[in-house]
Amino acid sequence: MATNTGYRVISEMSYEPSPANCGYAGQTLYVNIGTGEIESRPVTQEMKDKFVGGRGFGLWRLWNAVNNDTKWDDPENEIVIGAGPIGGITTYAGAGKSLVVSLSPTTGSVIDSNVGGYFGPYLKFSGWDSLEVQGKADKDVIVFIDGDNGSVQILESVEKDLNTHILSERLAHAFAESDAPRDLLAISTVSAGLGAQHTHIGCLNFSFFDMKRKIPRVKQAGRGGIGTVFRDKKIAALVVKYSGVRPDSNHPADLERLKRAGERINKEIFELDSSQCDMRHIGTTHLVEIMNEYDLLPIHNYKFGSHPEADKISSPVWRERFTQGMPDGCWLGCTMSCSHAVDHFSLKTGPYKGTEVTVDGPEYETIAGSANMGIFDPDFVLEMNFYCDTYGIDTISYTTAMAFAMECYEAGILNEESTNGLDLHFGNSEAALTLLHEMGRGEGFGAIVGQGIRKIKKLFVNKYGADPAFLQDIGMECKGMEYSEYVTKESLAMQGGYGLALKGPQHDEAWLIFMDMVNNQIPTFKDKAEALHYFPMWRTWFGLVGLCKLPWNDIEPADNAQTDEPAKVPEHVRNYCDLFAGVTGVKVTPNDLILQSERVYNFQRVFNLRMGYGRRKHDAIPYRSAGPVTQEEYDSRAQRYDEQLREKVGIDPEGMSTAEKVKALRAFREEQYEKLCDAVYVRRGWTSDGAPTIETLKRLKIDFPEVVEIVRPYQ
Repeated sequence: MATNTGYRVISEMSYEPSPANCGYAGQTLYVNIGTGEIESRPVTQEMKDKFVGGRGFGLWRLWNAVNNDTKWDDPENEIVIGAGPIGGITTYAGAGKSLVVSLSPTTGSVIDSNVGGYFGPYLKFSGWDSLEVQGKADKDVIVFIDGDNGSVQILESVEKDLNTHILSERLAHAFAESDAPRDLLAISTVSAGLGAQHTHIGCLNFSFFDMKRKIPRVKQAGRGGIGTVFRDKKIAALVVKYSGVRPDSNHPADLERLKRAGERINKEIFELDSSQCDMRHIGTTHLVEIMNEYDLLPIHNYKFGSHPEADKISSPVWRERFTQGMPDGCWLGCTMSCSHAVDHFSLKTGPYKGTEVTVDGPEYETIAGSANMGIFDPDFVLEMNFYCDTYGIDTISYTTAMAFAMECYEAGILNEESTNGLDLHFGNSEAALTLLHEMGRGEGFGAIVGQGIRKIKKLFVNKYGADPAFLQDIGMECKGMEYSEYVTKESLAMQGGYGLALKGPQHDEAWLIFMDMVNNQIPTFKDKAEALHYFPMWRTWFGLVGLCKLPWNDIEPADNAQTDEPAKVPEHVRNYCDLFAGVTGVKVTPNDLILQSERVYNFQRVFNLRMGYGRRKHDAIPYRSAGPVTQEEYDSRAQRYDEQLREKVGIDPEGMSTAEKVKALRAFREEQYEKLCDAVYVRRGWTSDGAPTIETLKRLKIDFPEVVEIVRPYQ
């Protein structure tokens, strides 16, 4: 219990902690911070059969908490967090994921986000498969779950600085039994700083205690503004305490089966990682030079795909900057250990100027986002990374929104009067940081950009007379979510991977650029549709069970290229079948795993329909995702585009103006995208408007009356 912490207890519940059995704790913890209600809710067999865990449980709990008209900032909206049945094992790499579900302030619909750190596993081992937080508090509160002593408390917060790097360390010491590292290791927190409070692109920070550095570090549930929901509810933090994680804490059905699967992946990582992606040394930063080489690194708001200065922020730079060596993982026992950090970085700007801090990452997305703004300075990347994290701002949303604002500035839509004196030309790192600090304070032009691209497009039209069609073309958002950091112009399948993703353009559903563009493995619409069925379903599965996807395909068996379907990494898929059966006792085939995901995926599509989204028109993408919007873009790849006009469109570009070429290519590419949508909808068992058919729902056994009622008008 929270003794000697200085926090006043508002409400509390005692319970008898029970061990997980075959991966499930068997209960969901419900906390209403507005009414003070705390209760245990059972996890039924039907929940396990239909929704598996993690993201699936979150969607089901949220579905039953909201109504068709609920908005993100209504009290009945929930934040649901859970790990899934495999989450928390220590014998296989990447088993520390938590999945977060809520209604999004940027999309208006249901959002899911995955995150590392210790919170989800600790929550489960404390007796809870998921945590549902509902309601709104009058003043800042902390929810404390003591899994060692069997207590849940809602506490009145007395914390003055809510920015994460301050708060997570303060709470670790406040709730641990002592300041000894072994006791601090037992604490994990969830927080969101003042930037989350003042923008719509807030993220959640999940902590894990770094035994080498002797400090808490954080990973982010970044997408969709869930941190904004968190602060709107006046949650200062969630805290869980659990001691004594063991290899058998899940009480798996077959521990030996788990160990054998773990031995296989660990052997591969130790022997092959350094010659493949080298995740253990440089993490996801290796992607910078790869994307730059293949013209896929976003530059100047996705106009271009490479830049001669990209080497200044590529992986050799971070290999030198990352400190403490290996292992450096965000969950116990993860041998991939890709969670790197930079120590003793001296901040140059903002409220903590002059302070030496540890910066988690940077990851590829954050680095590529800097390139998208035309900034190739590693010190800027670290400064921006740190402040986004501590303010609770998603780095992807921030950099993509900033790149959009910068292009609007260079196009003459904005000027220094409209930006309150900021020169937002591409490459201006000082202005980018100034705007970031404005987001943290909720002031100035930063407060405007912090609302996200969809909202600021409308403002730029209404206030500055911008051309709405041009803004729609260059505003890199879909469904209200900012694009993650890949240029998709030459990959129709990846355009679909972004546009057809349930929550918005996040690459965790389908990353098909290399299969499609580089290797030409999926040349036909049928091939692309199959890939856009299988890979989103497969990737969904990781979020159901509490696993990170990186050990699936960022390390491969030595003979993987010789298999029938190397993109699927079939040996690893078999490993995951062993993991699921070993933990839960339920024997499964690879097809069974896809079926588990199909149920949840289609249910989420219906959930989108329920909230007024989830139709074909919502899968539309900004044209820059598909092709060149401006003459400048066309001219930068003129030889390529002229050749495509000849060979694919059947038009001889000789004598045509660039504007005419842009128009002709656009008509072709937009038609291709619509044909892709047709093919994908058929493959997924959806109508031509993008709604799951009743027959599909029946096949998946999720034809609940309330679900059928939602889709019936779209049949």
